[in-house]
Amino acid sequence: MLEGKNILVCVSGGIAAYKVVDVVSRLKKLNANVNVIMTKSATNFVAPLTFQTLSQNFVNVDMFEEPKTWEVEHISLAEKADLVLIAPATANVIGKIANGIADDMLTTVVMATKAKVIFAPAMNTNMYTNPTVKENIKKLKEYGYEFINTNVGLLACGTYGEGRMAEPEEIVEYLKSSFYDKDLKEKKIVITAGPTIEPLDPVRYMTNFSSGKMGYALAEMAKNRGGNVVLITGPTHLSPPNGVKVININTTREMLYAIEREFDDCHVLIKAAAPLDYRPETVSDKKIKKGEEALELKFIRNPDVAMYFGKIKGEKIMVGFAAETDNLIEYAKGKMERKNFDFIVANDVSKEGAGFRTNTNIVNIIDKSGSVSEYPLMSKDELANIILDKVVGLLN
Repeated sequence: MLEGKNILVCVSGGIAAYKVVDVVSRLKKLNANVNVIMTKSATNFVAPLTFQTLSQNFVNVDMFEEPKTWEVEHISLAEKADLVLIAPATANVIGKIANGIADDMLTTVVMATKAKVIFAPAMNTNMYTNPTVKENIKKLKEYGYEFINTNVGLLACGTYGEGRMAEPEEIVEYLKSSFYDKDLKEKKIVITAGPTIEPLDPVRYMTNFSSGKMGYALAEMAKNRGGNVVLITGPTHLSPPNGVKVININTTREMLYAIEREFDDCHVLIKAAAPLDYRPETVSDKKIKKGEEALELKFIRNPDVAMYFGKIKGEKIMVGFAAETDNLIEYAKGKMERKNFDFIVANDVSKEGAGFRTNTNIVNIIDKSGSVSEYPLMSKDELANIILDKVVGLLN
């Protein structure tokens, strides 16, 4: 989503400037074109050469230094930018911009740009809660500027409280989401992801190969598109997207109960998890010892989570998944009809690039009319947006 975008990063003089080095590095890895402006005080914390090396562009500090092109530098940067990030945004720079002061390269560019401007504040708690600073932030928000929330944590001054700048990954996620249409705004999207597990004894359990990557991609993209996202996830090694409500579960029954608590006011349920269909009839309270004979366990059916909610979904949109190894379309169509999905995403997990734990997928999407749309190998992020496009179409 950031590939080819022109991101202007404005660094002001605060200790959190060191974090912006990581922000620029992450943006470049996402193939954004990054330009950096620093205030003179910012150069006391990070050398311009650091940002120049990472961004692969000249770093602007002085309004009156020798121009690198025949263009008026601050106007050129302002007009070229698709998005402007001010990080760290100190009380000083917030106050200047709120009151129309343009006395250096950073504030002049912000005054001249028509691009979206996003502040990532960083300052001492007392400064952050000062009425003047609060009033300046309020004024800028009314003008249409955006602010990334600060975190509560240990500050450079040694105190613990509000005013810590958002972490680099949080800032980059916010920037990515800025380029999406907010077509899921005010929609509650419940997404399930990952496997479930069923214990056999205190040290063993059964599960499946689901990694949760598809469900997590859907959660991130739905959040980027403005959705109020609830991610109900079985055990995975993935980090959930920022800004998403996460509910961790283990068993299939726990997943059902978690969905039930979120279901009444949701608009969309996307069943990307792979809950186990069976569980042991009894769970041993002691470790099962190895014996001479074969081990026999009796399994009973778990509740069918998708079928349960398919019967009561009413006008809600419900999306299912079918991971098969043969007769893909036939099995997927049958599953969609039985469970009352609005459409189903079917993939043959025996195909290279479409199996479990991959970052890609190859799918067929089948709708209620029986129409089958084939999609070639693509990233799970790309597929997530295709699925959400179809959800938006049904919501509208």
